[in-house]
Amino acid sequence: MHIEPGLLAPAKLLFANGAAALLLAHHAPALLRQPVLVLRSVLAALFFTACMQLVHLKVGPSELHFVGAMPIYLLCGLVPTLFGFGLGLLVQGLLFEPLDLVHLAVNALSLMVPLLLTHQLLGRRDRPLSRRFLLQLDATYYAGVTLMVGFWLANGQTSTALQDWAMFAASYVTVALAEPLLSGLLVRGAQALARRRDALVRLCCDERISAGA
Repeated sequence: MHIEPGLLAPAKLLFANGAAALLLAHHAPALLRQPVLVLRSVLAALFFTACMQLVHLKVGPSELHFVGAMPIYLLCGLVPTLFGFGLGLLVQGLLFEPLDLVHLAVNALSLMVPLLLTHQLLGRRDRPLSRRFLLQLDATYYAGVTLMVGFWLANGQTSTALQDWAMFAASYVTVALAEPLLSGLLVRGAQALARRRDALVRLCCDERISAGA
């Protein structure tokens, strides 16, 4: 989901920087009201960075990553996941891929906007974590990610063939199918610990998880 440096004009980078800053600023008051969300944001960033470094393959005009978005979202909650994406991409740019810092906001929006959409469509419903529901979460989220990448590519300074984007989009089908397995294992494990009144789980996980639901 990375957009390669040099693809977007400076004016579009400026727009992306402003949009990402406004999005995070809108959700920042939640961190002030609940300082525990800062801890969860750091944990989300660490888990996200580990997942991204585990799998990163060049596919068409972008890269295939194992993002780990839905496990992070389900365990940590919406706001920590949003900030975890931003912090994680910043850390990865500083430590591993300095050139990616140019498109930090672009890549962050490619992850954040689909997460907000998925949260509005599915995440706010009180539903059991069935296999079908987990697949719906991942399918919705990664469809959004691939569309966001398509949006950036369509607005690039150089044209990108539709078939190249389609190849990239198809590669994320494997992630959308595999990630629900990890989500189910991690969430059910956290719920089992929460039922034992594990204080650390209650501190680190979203209230719906830490309540042992």
